[in-house]
Amino acid sequence: MNDDVGRRLRELRAARSLTLSELARRAGVGKGTLSEIEGGRRNPTIETLYALCAPLDVPLTALLGESPGAHGAAAGGMLTVLLSMRRLPPSSDHPRGAVVEVFRLEFPAGAHHVAPAHGPGVREQLSVVAGTVRAGAVDEPFDVRAGSTHAWTSDGDHVYEAVDGPAEAVVVITSPTALRTDGP
Repeated sequence: MNDDVGRRLRELRAARSLTLSELARRAGVGKGTLSEIEGGRRNPTIETLYALCAPLDVPLTALLGESPGAHGAAAGGMLTVLLSMRRLPPSSDHPRGAVVEVFRLEFPAGAHHVAPAHGPGVREQLSVVAGTVRAGAVDEPFDVRAGSTHAWTSDGDHVYEAVDGPAEAVVVITSPTALRTDGP
């Protein structure tokens, strides 16, 4: 997986005529870290990948790959598995179309993850399958219990936290195609 993520990252950076230094600066990631990720020598966290997605103007699947089963680990113990990715044609809700990513999230007891802001207009909808997850904007999260759903605009930092033991959820992330989805 490291080699594939590194290759995709290198291709996207080159397609946007960004130097390694410039992308590192825009993403707030160390230049050495970025070099190691591109070279397949470092396994990036979900936080690092999202930090890179913003200046590249791409959804997460542009780096992880669009094949179901792509997985990642986030700081704080949250695990992610891509279940599906679809490109939607233009509609009244999304005049330029959208990319819809569906991830399964697993939270061990005590998991606490703060996700960085996504692009403008990106929405997340979390459905909890087991346990309770505190989720949403950092300054106003909601406790979402098994069988319930919560949605928010994720253009600011947002939190995912297992409350009272392990939890499992599905999150649907809808990104307007103002974010580049065409790759390099």
